[in-house]
Amino acid sequence: MNDERSSKSSLDEIIGDTPQLKQMLHLAMKVAVTDAPVLILGEAGSGKRLIARAVHRISARRHEGFVTVNCAALDENSLGRYIFGCGNEVEKRGRLEVANKGILFLNEIALIPLAIQTKLLRLLERREFERVGGMHAIPANVRLVVSTKYDLGERVAEGMFLEGLYDQLNIFPIRVPPLRERRDDIPLLANYFVQRFARRMDKTIDSIPNETMSTLVNSDWPGNIRQLENLIERTVVQAEGSALRIPTTTMQLQS
Repeated sequence: MNDERSSKSSLDEIIGDTPQLKQMLHLAMKVAVTDAPVLILGEAGSGKRLIARAVHRISARRHEGFVTVNCAALDENSLGRYIFGCGNEVEKRGRLEVANKGILFLNEIALIPLAIQTKLLRLLERREFERVGGMHAIPANVRLVVSTKYDLGERVAEGMFLEGLYDQLNIFPIRVPPLRERRDDIPLLANYFVQRFARRMDKTIDSIPNETMSTLVNSDWPGNIRQLENLIERTVVQAEGSALRIPTTTMQLQS
């Protein structure tokens, strides 16, 4: 019972009450208590990193580190050294060793080059790796959580992603629904962001007019929760008075 309460409290940062979100969170809780790799799927801005952190807080590794690598930010050589470290003349630990006993979160794994994918497959199959330029295997005790906005099955078919790695990662896929599939959560999210940014900026904003909320709910939000959050922050900065009003022209720019 205590574990169940702890798990639910670890999901408190994830705002929403729609069936789509509840189903996803139920799966995330079930997966988190295992030690298997986790694949988180979803559009940009949908909250994949938030789910990864929730998995960490619920898991048996919650008292160990949560180390993030943005795979889209580095070229192949830099990414390999950053993840696995260097093992030539000057040895240097990579993020994998920093995450020892904890969780290594690889954001946008679909963009990892095939050579690094091969090393990740070895990591999952043998629980070991070699530093770039290294000559000996290093045991690894780390849980892998990865995310992507791409269809990995299509990437496999195109020869851009290893089928073996996909099979290893696809044991517990979690799909994060886009915001347009959970419109009933938008008022909760909008009010949450308004209050958060108003406190930060020492402002008092206690309402969102019906016409503004209706516009928010009926927008498509291609950038998902991140786009809504950014819009609310900008609007709070400009707000005068206790009601949050978003100009129609601003909303048109969001489409």
